[in-house]
Amino acid sequence: MDRLTEGTIVVAGGGSWGTALAHVLAHAGHEPMLLLRDEGVARHIATEHENPRYLPGRAIHPGVGATADASILRGCSLLVLAVPCQKQRGFLEAVRPFLPRGCVVVNAAKGLERGTCLPLSKVAAEALPGVGSRYAVLSGPSFAAEVMEGLPTAVVLGCADESLAALLRDVFSTPFFRCYSNADITGVETGGALKNVMAIAAGVCDGLGFGHNSRAGLITRGLAELKRIGKKLGADPATFMGLSGLGDLVLTCTGDLSRNRQVGLRLGRGESLEEIIRSLGMVAEGVETARATKELARRLGVDAPVTRAVCAIIDGETTPHDAVAELMSRPLRHE
Repeated sequence: MDRLTEGTIVVAGGGSWGTALAHVLAHAGHEPMLLLRDEGVARHIATEHENPRYLPGRAIHPGVGATADASILRGCSLLVLAVPCQKQRGFLEAVRPFLPRGCVVVNAAKGLERGTCLPLSKVAAEALPGVGSRYAVLSGPSFAAEVMEGLPTAVVLGCADESLAALLRDVFSTPFFRCYSNADITGVETGGALKNVMAIAAGVCDGLGFGHNSRAGLITRGLAELKRIGKKLGADPATFMGLSGLGDLVLTCTGDLSRNRQVGLRLGRGESLEEIIRSLGMVAEGVETARATKELARRLGVDAPVTRAVCAIIDGETTPHDAVAELMSRPLRHE
């Protein structure tokens, strides 16, 4: 563990998840620094131990520091990325001159990059040439608010280097935050990204009042779709039955703390996407990831009916009710 903690542990991204991960790392005995864009918020976190915008009223471990000065990265031995998916390439390119050689990168964001349809591991590889085996992805069923409350949570670290994975498990784990590892980075990050699309779909079904049968069917078929895409990308299908697949899928499709599920719920109730995004106040990665997934599935030649339905709804091409009706009228076939 020494080589990961001999320098500064920096968590980039001051949203709810970045804040929660810094809180976890402090509980694990480290002194993480949150790197934010807003100097005022950074000062508030450092002095008041609270993130007033994203986690108001929830106390942050006093061992968490905060700054808006990217030069903190010069002494960084472990960089935890909680920068939203669509902002990551620009962030990494901007901070690349500060990062020391040998710095380990753990990506805790989820999604596919708009336009390129790339997973974040590929974005990081392009933005940080040479990061190679020093890269890992953290995923799994983990609402930030519950992590802040110290409620038992299990996550998975996707990391190709097994020795590094073992070190990272120790770095992140606490009595309430348990880390497993999996060498299948592609599977771990695909599950984490695509489950947000399925959460929107599940929210739509609930917003329409379709009941538990519909939601269970949607989750099951969504998992099958996720596995088809992942397998085509080279992932191990077994990964999707783990924490970053089934675990995260169930959480985000059923838990009301899920921003993506909330988007779907409100779409199903007749609100416009513009109105929802404006009032949400936080990033819902599933919206842009749905569009990227639709294009990725087309390029891969994979059937993705749930993703297409979500895109048709968010792009105003059909109504939520008609999208579900179309899914239900697809040709009958073997499961």
